[in-house]
Amino acid sequence: MLRSKHSCGHWKVSVNNEPLTPRSLAAIIDHTFLKPYGSQQDIERLCQEASEYSFAMVAINPAEVDKCVQLLRGTTVRVGAAIGFPLGQNTLEVKLYEIRDAISRGAGEIDMVINIRALQSGQPEIVRAEVAGMTSLCKPAGVISKVILETCYLSDEEKRQVCAIALDSGADFVKTSTGFGPAGATVADVRLMRSVVGQRMGVKAAGGIRTLSTALDMLEAGATRIGTSNGVAIIEELRKRTSTSIPK
Repeated sequence: MLRSKHSCGHWKVSVNNEPLTPRSLAAIIDHTFLKPYGSQQDIERLCQEASEYSFAMVAINPAEVDKCVQLLRGTTVRVGAAIGFPLGQNTLEVKLYEIRDAISRGAGEIDMVINIRALQSGQPEIVRAEVAGMTSLCKPAGVISKVILETCYLSDEEKRQVCAIALDSGADFVKTSTGFGPAGATVADVRLMRSVVGQRMGVKAAGGIRTLSTALDMLEAGATRIGTSNGVAIIEELRKRTSTSIPK
């Protein structure tokens, strides 16, 4: 649980009674570049920033895995591949191939979008097969697995259903959003997801998290990972508020 408060004009933030620092916040940020356009310089900048700030990982499309693995070799930053992105409407076989391919190229984390339409059509077994397939490939390889719900399209009951599937299948995280839907992470959705999975798995808030204040709200609601393309600005804002410098 994160707590933040103003006391005598000073900004105080803690997680599990430990002060939140630029380093500890950076360690739970997924530094994201998932745009369908851009240049190699954008990817190089993403990896340079991730290395400098010690972010948890870079979240990129599968075509960039090779490049990012090369650029981040020798750092603690993992490379995360987005699977079935952003619609989730691939077949199970295609998603599993994407996961195998990404892992073989050095991806250390997998973020997979579920088949939303299958869930809404009364075919949760398709989603269950996707998540079980993902974990069966990730766990032996020591790769972190995340299930993307795209909460803006789901009812609360559907969100609970997917979280239960992810928990039963042994996934490492449930994740709110791709960032490509009409809405992203909300405090209410993070709380709902945490209420289902308890402390047995992580909750990743992603989509529309552009400020420190929003990131702190998500952490306080129960998120343990933040996905954002604004990680540098968020860390710099925390650094200024806490009058600390980013450890090199």
